[in-house]
Amino acid sequence: MRLFVALDIEPDIRRRIARFRDEMKPLAPEVRWVGPETFHITLQFLGETKNLGEIQNALRQVNGVPAEISFRGAGFFPSPKAPRVFWVGIEADRNLQELVTSIAKSLESLGFERDGGPFKPHLTLARAGSGRPRPVSGERSATGLRQVRAKLETIPSPEFGTMTAHEFHLYESKLSPAGAQYTKLSRHPLNQNRVSPQH
Repeated sequence: MRLFVALDIEPDIRRRIARFRDEMKPLAPEVRWVGPETFHITLQFLGETKNLGEIQNALRQVNGVPAEISFRGAGFFPSPKAPRVFWVGIEADRNLQELVTSIAKSLESLGFERDGGPFKPHLTLARAGSGRPRPVSGERSATGLRQVRAKLETIPSPEFGTMTAHEFHLYESKLSPAGAQYTKLSRHPLNQNRVSPQH
């Protein structure tokens, strides 16, 4: 099973981002656009594993509180000058960073490691080539995404709304020629009664 841990997105915000995606899509028809039904915020990618029960038990131990998340702005990986991934920006309170840290710690004993550095959430809208943020040898940037970048420079920075995440999910990802299909395997509520530690 190919698994990842993620937050779902509220329907109103999903619709606003989908409208924005649909406005930009004609400018870059050659890249792979993410379907609105699969929009999510990845907290940790686990990859191929058979340890479903152990992972679900570990996630039940996660200590987190509801997190406020705002969706605004857009940008590109690895850079605006050489775009291969187009994304919507995400800003969140420190509860989200603490949730990601708690998830990573709960899964460590099962052999899962999160990429190093601070968590930088984003919502991918389109990918070209390998779709990896870092350059891959021989890959070129997407012409269409450069047109998307030019369009963004002429409009106000987009605002999509703010939500509070009250739970996270374990998802299964099934790859197919039509694109990835995601299935929620388990739901994990965030503890509203726990007070977030002060720093």
